[in-house]
Amino acid sequence: MVAPSLQDHRGLSHRRDHRGLSHRRDHRGLSHRRDHTSTHALHSGLPHSFIPGQFCEGTNDKPGDITWLQSIQHKSEEESVHRIVFIFFFEINSLSHNTKMDFFTDTGVRVRSDSMSSSASQGSRSKVLLRQRLTQLLTCIEDMSSDDEASEEVSRTLDEAFQLCGRSVPSDAFRLHMVTWNVATAEPPEDVTSLLQLDVQPPTDLYVIGLQEVNSTPVRFISDLVVDDSWSHMFMDTLAPRGFIKVTSVRMQGLLLLVFAKQIHLPFIRNIQTTYTRTGIFGYWGNKGGVSMRFSFYGHTLCFLNCHLSAHMNYALERVDEFEHILETQDFDISDTPHVLDHEVVFCFGDLNFRIADHGLHFLRSSINSGRVNLLWGKDQLTMMKQKEAFLQEFEEGPLNFKPTYKFDRNSNTYDTSGKKRKPAWTDRILWRIKPQTPPSEDDDKAVISTDDGQDEFPILVTQDKYDSDMNYGISDHKPVIATFSVELRKCFDTLVVHVSPVGVWSADQDALLNYTVQEDFMSSTWDWIGLYKVGFKSACDYETFVWVREKELPETNELIQISVEKDDIPLLGGQYVLGYYSTNMQSIIGLSSNFQILESKRAVMEGLVPENMNGLNK
Repeated sequence: MVAPSLQDHRGLSHRRDHRGLSHRRDHRGLSHRRDHTSTHALHSGLPHSFIPGQFCEGTNDKPGDITWLQSIQHKSEEESVHRIVFIFFFEINSLSHNTKMDFFTDTGVRVRSDSMSSSASQGSRSKVLLRQRLTQLLTCIEDMSSDDEASEEVSRTLDEAFQLCGRSVPSDAFRLHMVTWNVATAEPPEDVTSLLQLDVQPPTDLYVIGLQEVNSTPVRFISDLVVDDSWSHMFMDTLAPRGFIKVTSVRMQGLLLLVFAKQIHLPFIRNIQTTYTRTGIFGYWGNKGGVSMRFSFYGHTLCFLNCHLSAHMNYALERVDEFEHILETQDFDISDTPHVLDHEVVFCFGDLNFRIADHGLHFLRSSINSGRVNLLWGKDQLTMMKQKEAFLQEFEEGPLNFKPTYKFDRNSNTYDTSGKKRKPAWTDRILWRIKPQTPPSEDDDKAVISTDDGQDEFPILVTQDKYDSDMNYGISDHKPVIATFSVELRKCFDTLVVHVSPVGVWSADQDALLNYTVQEDFMSSTWDWIGLYKVGFKSACDYETFVWVREKELPETNELIQISVEKDDIPLLGGQYVLGYYSTNMQSIIGLSSNFQILESKRAVMEGLVPENMNGLNK
């Protein structure tokens, strides 16, 4: 169960640009773009003929001359009508729910008002575009035929489509809490209640924690390879009593990424993979770079990327190049989502190290002290770079309504008073990206939506509820940044693929039995195992004992498999336990039994065995 060692076979010198951008190399082997792709095309993901402004190009002429309309004239009139309506409403459905409702309200279309509200806003630009598209659509359809039967068909199709867009889709909302913190080699604080918002309602479902500059001196780093580092221990000790399990973690020198989930969600977090990319010293040193983790959550693909980019004011362009390099080179062994940006939702966060340009130190501090941080937004390097770089425009970020999080005197809320007097900056950021929906091909005769993860038919909706720094912690020269999100999705599945349960009464006085069955769509492995966990366990590796599943052959669907557990492996003192089926292919626990009681061993009672003198016999 020891995680395989990670091998970094990628270097900055092997960088590729799949978008065909021209590059120039700098002294560190990084390249810089000279031109950019079309923002509209990149944002919408539409084929060229659907780029805004070209949908009804030539509308001053008669609609029959429209290039796009001519492309579907070979189809029957009814097919053409359905295709126009489908493409229009495909774009509407790619909007967030709130933007969609605003659009319908602005255009006078009545829709149901009881739909759930949760989204990542795509802005007024999308609403303006769609209002224009609606006008163009109706103009195109009016010119197609004056036949009464065709007109009725158009009206009926439009009515059904509008009703569909206004209909609420049953979904579940999950609360995600994220933390990014450059801890500057400090040891963890005693209390992280504020950092994790432990007492805030509604309760959290997922915690994602990204740290930078975790103590990685040679001796410390080697010891952390043997046992979990002090930060991981602290978070596990804090969250395990509250029912959270560490899903997995990934570390590259000082970069650490941790994900915790409520135990109830654990069997539905699957296909977990991690990777990392070095960008320090020509890509050979891991003091800078990114570590990432991907998994499917109830069938929807999520990816989390924790980055630490180059420092100093003058390296804004280098930071952008490092960020893009990390996005392009990190790969996963998953056919549907081999790259970071293939995932439905990507969260990129960390010490991105972007500074506030141009303004002097006095103006910066006076703006901060007077509570007018908005005066600094326009000179934030990341904000400025987003205006130039197409790929950055795909990422969203909440408003920077909190004070810059760097650089502070330690154990204080006072900005740097050292001789260097670093200018305050929002170095620590949390961004997210919703994958643009892919429109149907123009060559398709019929639009069919069929995906394994359901992302096209039931997209994830993301709303940021909180984006702030936490000024309660002073152990570092950075303040931590936290963000909470409402992630609304329709579960693609909610049934276990493996059912596991104990048989009869368990105690260390006799061998015990357990049963398990697998479902049809599960690819099991002879390397899978079933762990015995004490209730309140911290991670998949926190087992009391484990047994391999049947070794010689894979089970058939719904076949009842029975496995024996030797009495010497059963805890002598008993207690509340749970069985968990670990899938090697999915790198996760995908089946959990109900809690059950293991009886105290009669032998333990007779021989007077107690915890302090059992000498490890409890396992």
